[in-house]
Amino acid sequence: MATTSLAAASHRHILFPSRSNPNSNLRTPNRGRLCPTFPPILCSSSSSASPQPTAGGDEEEEAGRGRRLSKQSSWEATDAEGDDYLYRLGKEADNMNIAVGARSGIIDDLFVGKFLGRDSDIVFDYRQKVTRKFEYLQGDYYIAPSFLDKVACHIVKNYLANNLNIKVPLILGVWGGKGQGKTFQTELIFKAMGVEPVIMSAGELESERAGEPGRLIRDRYRTASQVIQNQGKMSCLMINDLDAGVGRFGNTQMTVNNQIVVGTLMNLADNPTRVSIGQKWRESDITHRVPIIATGNDFSTLYAPLIRDGRMEKFYWQPDREDIINIVHRMYMKDGLSFEEVSRIVDTFPNQALDFYGALRSRTYDQAILQWVNDIGGYEQLGEKLLKKKKREKLPTFIPPKPTLDALIESGDSLVKEQELIMNSKLSKEYMKNLEG
Repeated sequence: MATTSLAAASHRHILFPSRSNPNSNLRTPNRGRLCPTFPPILCSSSSSASPQPTAGGDEEEEAGRGRRLSKQSSWEATDAEGDDYLYRLGKEADNMNIAVGARSGIIDDLFVGKFLGRDSDIVFDYRQKVTRKFEYLQGDYYIAPSFLDKVACHIVKNYLANNLNIKVPLILGVWGGKGQGKTFQTELIFKAMGVEPVIMSAGELESERAGEPGRLIRDRYRTASQVIQNQGKMSCLMINDLDAGVGRFGNTQMTVNNQIVVGTLMNLADNPTRVSIGQKWRESDITHRVPIIATGNDFSTLYAPLIRDGRMEKFYWQPDREDIINIVHRMYMKDGLSFEEVSRIVDTFPNQALDFYGALRSRTYDQAILQWVNDIGGYEQLGEKLLKKKKREKLPTFIPPKPTLDALIESGDSLVKEQELIMNSKLSKEYMKNLEG
C-alpha cells in the first residue's frame, strides 16, 4: 500500500487534472509550484512511473534557449557561420542614418506629427542636397577651350577606366595664379556637362579630432558614388585650395590630420573602388570610381608622392590674352561694352588676374550706392531701412549705373594704386623691426 505510485494517486486528487482535458496543459514552472516536493517529471497523468514525452516538448525546448518569435523571422536568423545575421549587418555597415525612422508614410502619422513638419528629421532635406547644381549660374559665360578639354577628358577617362587598357590617374590637379578663375571655370564646365559634384574646401581638411578630415573625404567620395549609382547622374569630388589645407609653407607645423588627408587621397588614387568609412570589409561592397578634381595655387608645397603622375594629372591654368578678353567681354556684355573697349581695358592693365576685371565693375557701383544711401535718409536711417523694415515694405529702388570705359579705367587706376601701396609699405617690418636679425 505504501508503494502506491504518485501517478496512480493523481487520479484521486484535483491538483493533478487528467491529460484528456485540453485546458490542463500545465507548464513546467506551474507543475514545480504545485508539487514542490517532487521532481517535475513525476507530475504525470500516466499510470506508469517512467517518464513519457509530452506534446509540448518543442515548446519546452524553445523556452530553455529563449522563446523564438517566428521560424521565418529575420530578427533571429543566422548566417552561414552561425552568427546573428542582423548583428553582422550592423557590424559591417557603419549606418548612422536616422532619416528613415519617422517619415510620413513609413510609420503611423500619429507619431510623425505636423507641428514641425511631416518629417521628424529637420535636416533631412539638407543631407539630400550635398551635391551642387549651380542653378545660380545664369547667363552666357565663356569657357576656355583648353580648360574644357582637360576637365572633360579627365572625367570621361575615369568613367571609362574599366574599358581602357591604360593607367588612369584619379586626381586632376588644376593649379595656377590667384584669381585666374580656376574654380569658376570648373563650375561652368560642370553645369555644361550636367555633372553634380560634391564640393569640399581647404577649411574642412583640419579638425580638432584626429582622423576626422580623412573620414570626411571618404564619406564625401562615397556620397558622390551613391549619386552615380542611385540617381544615374555624373558626379565627382572637388576639393578647392588643396595646397592651402595640406601644403607645407616654410616652418608651418605638420599635423596628424595633414598626414591622414594626404594618405587618404593616395589610398583613393590607388584603390578607387574600395573605400571604407570604418565598417567591416565586405567583398560585395564595391564603390563606383569617382574622379577627383583639386584646385590650388602651388602644388610644389604638397607631398611629392601624392602628386606623382600615376595618381594626379597636373594642369597649369594661365589664361592667355584671348581667353581673358573673351571672359571679360562676357562679363561686361550686359553693360553694352564692345569687344574693342574690353580689349583696351585688358591692354591698359596687363598682367592682372581675372578677378581684377570683376573688381573694376564692382568699384564703379560705389558712387551710385552712396547716392542711394543719401536718398533713403542718410547713414542714420540705414539700420531701420535695411534690417528693421516691415515685411511688406520694400526698399527704395536702386538704379545700377552703366559702366563706361573711362569710369572703368579710373577704377582700375585706383585698384592698382592700392596694390602698389600694400607691396611697398610692408608695415609689418616697421612694427616688428626689433625681431629682425
